[in-house]
Amino acid sequence: MPKSCQITGATVTTGHKIHRSGKAKKEGGIGKHITKRVKRKIYPNLRDKRIWVPEIGKWVTVRLTARALKTMNKNGAYQVLKKAGILS
Repeated sequence: MPKSCQITGATVTTGHKIHRSGKAKKEGGIGKHITKRVKRKIYPNLRDKRIWVPEIGKWVTVRLTARALKTMNKNGAYQVLKKAGILS
């Protein structure tokens, strides 16, 4: 399975982390300075879940983010899975 959510489509994104050096002004230094930017990957908060769908009477296995799981709890498993195209 790819590292993406089957409901929201959230995938791995890239970004930067800023490296700083120096002592802060409020601590008596001359201030922090940026020395470089380092590439990093930001991974989605994925879970592999077995979800019971009472409308069809089956268990469905999906890979989804924690946010998608909250959406499923709020709106109902059948409605969310049908909208995502997982159920036919």
